[in-house]
Amino acid sequence: MSSDKFYITTPIYYVNAKPHIGHTYTTVAADVLARFHKLTGARVFFATGTDEHGAKIAQKAKSENKDPLEFTDEISGQFKKAWSDINIKYDRFIRTTEKDHIKAVRNALQFMKDKGDIYKDKYEGLYCVGCEQFKNEKDLVDGKCPDHQTVPEFMSEETYVFKMSRYADRLLKMIEFDEFKIGPEERKNEILSFYKKEGLKDVSFSRKNIKWGIPLPWDEAHTAYVWSDAFLNYLTVLDWDGNPENRPQMWPPELQLMSKDILRVHATIWPAMLLSLELPLPREIFVHGFFLVDGQKMSKSIGNVIAPEDLIARYGVDATRYLLMSTTAFGGDGDISWKKFDEKYTADLANGIGNLVARSITLVEKMRNANMELTLTDGEKEVWGELGFYHKNISEAWDKYFFLFKELRIDEILFLVISGVATFADEYITATKPWELIKNNDKKVLVVMYNILERIRHISIMLYPFMPATAEEIMRRLGLDPEIEFKKDFKDLIKWGGLSPETKVDKGEPLFPRLNQD
Repeated sequence: MSSDKFYITTPIYYVNAKPHIGHTYTTVAADVLARFHKLTGARVFFATGTDEHGAKIAQKAKSENKDPLEFTDEISGQFKKAWSDINIKYDRFIRTTEKDHIKAVRNALQFMKDKGDIYKDKYEGLYCVGCEQFKNEKDLVDGKCPDHQTVPEFMSEETYVFKMSRYADRLLKMIEFDEFKIGPEERKNEILSFYKKEGLKDVSFSRKNIKWGIPLPWDEAHTAYVWSDAFLNYLTVLDWDGNPENRPQMWPPELQLMSKDILRVHATIWPAMLLSLELPLPREIFVHGFFLVDGQKMSKSIGNVIAPEDLIARYGVDATRYLLMSTTAFGGDGDISWKKFDEKYTADLANGIGNLVARSITLVEKMRNANMELTLTDGEKEVWGELGFYHKNISEAWDKYFFLFKELRIDEILFLVISGVATFADEYITATKPWELIKNNDKKVLVVMYNILERIRHISIMLYPFMPATAEEIMRRLGLDPEIEFKKDFKDLIKWGGLSPETKVDKGEPLFPRLNQD
């Protein structure tokens, strides 16, 4: 099952704009993984938050005639609301403007300077304000930053520099041997290629003329470079005070999720900082790709932007979570569209899980109307119906379920549940024809319907990390109390036979209403 501890992070999101579907995708994935590990009994900490300092934020606030803190309060609040709206249950949401974070960052940077890893110098290069990064010529496309389509400005200024080059050889070996694991494999290879071709160079760690930032403790004319400030959130969110000796109990993270545009800094500056601070590196960082819409990058000018709030308005919260996690392969770029979402919602949810639950409970109601109560002895519960491998099949499904979670193959987990476990139940109904058994007053229908309802109970558990409200509602319709069920020891929860034969089912309204196609 799960390990004893599971600390997972998303990046902290830059507050230059409101939450978009990319932010939502990463954070829902983290929520799914956190819920799975909590369900299986691990001590879990799930951290997310907002990155609020830097020149870009100061400029954006000024353009809207707002104080930087007023502006960041507003956007950070939008992120919190978005995560609440899509039922994300983080353990802490951190902001880099919090006093304790600022104090810890100053302590950490002072430690690094005292160690000799930060020194004063002059830094020159092409600087992209959008990325808050210096760029090499080879990073540019037609002289522009490929992410922001702007020409970087040449910058030459006095700065404090982090001696990142000191840690290049050590980090290269750690990545090669998966001591610092990067997934998927293609992303690991990309980073190894960068290390071997470019190496690690010392990097600017302060800005002299940017006031919206954390002042360096030894020279308050300089503020901390935004990355050196932001990365430390992964520690300060655990109430770290900036002293390496006071390592938080939950450190290091078992998993850090992010999109590919911030992989390089997370695979270079961030682990080098941890080595400087003499702290263990994360066990793994896992990188996902970008969303395309019908093969094109999302763009307001094209008019193909899909916003998370629009998904929720059309499909509901749980269905949105399902569609985000199932429509594309986790770890790669994904091509999405309203048409694809509509088709998947209808096939997997309305006609799939929703229909299975409704038709199964309807059959039980018909059976009871024929005075055939679903009362089985323990011995009868051991009879697995006409398909003798019924129980073995669900056990094998759980084995695969755990394996896929371990491998972070999130979309494949949902494929297993929908196209494997649920489809098997539909095929079982077709094979056993319970409606005919009811009509003929054949008591074999008691075993058949118990098998079906018990399988639906297992489906609800499998869906819980992805669609918690739906899973709880299915439990209720099976006559179970989800508050009690989901607090059980996980090994007991997934044993076959957890549903009482005397349970009182309730069909209720459709779990996934048909879409309005207008």
